[in-house]
Amino acid sequence: MQIKNIALSLAASLLLAQPLLAETDGKGAVQQRLAKMMPGAKPDSISESPVKGLYEVVFGPQVVYLSADGRYFMKANIIDLETDENLTEKRRSSAIQGALAEVGEDNMIIFGDTSKHQVTVFTDIDCGYCRKLHKEIAAYNKADIQIRYLFYPRAGVGSPSYDKAVSVWCADDQKKAMTQAKDGKKVAEKKCDNPVVEHMRLGELMGINGTPAMILPDGELLPGYVPAAKLSQYLEGK
Repeated sequence: MQIKNIALSLAASLLLAQPLLAETDGKGAVQQRLAKMMPGAKPDSISESPVKGLYEVVFGPQVVYLSADGRYFMKANIIDLETDENLTEKRRSSAIQGALAEVGEDNMIIFGDTSKHQVTVFTDIDCGYCRKLHKEIAAYNKADIQIRYLFYPRAGVGSPSYDKAVSVWCADDQKKAMTQAKDGKKVAEKKCDNPVVEHMRLGELMGINGTPAMILPDGELLPGYVPAAKLSQYLEGK
């Protein structure tokens, strides 16, 4: 699994970079600028946006814009005022779906068998509302909602919350260990190859700043705890 960690470096590099010569325009200029900013890093896509002279660049779940001459950077929403549609949000939702597919379910802890709805949740084991959500796991599953956990220990790498996440991932029975940890019970300390840091990087790229954070099947992000009954009603109405 390879998630590109550009959340902080992208904007900083763009601000510090010198303008390109005007001899290269369009997609080529955008590619040249990106190559100078982030050697070796490749965007998932570069395409013309609905706005003339502006190119859309997608990195994992992140959507940004560069001018055709590679000089100007924008991190904003493009809204079609005729249709009242947020074109960037629509594209971002699609990018988020793609990023989660890249992570793969082998790198998630999943509660619930094949269900009508699959909801991905960034969770912090020590977060109060994350624990409240987990106490409703049976209710979510009964409502035909599968919960797919990714770790997002807000205190960062090396914190007790991070260490607990690693121990849960490395446990012989991950789901049992997750439930014990969410109940405030001690989980045997273990270390192994794990995706916790990659989960955190993906969350940063998505702009997540609190837990729990729910990603719906269509890529929509719902911040915070949503009770099972209310979430089911919302999903059925989409």
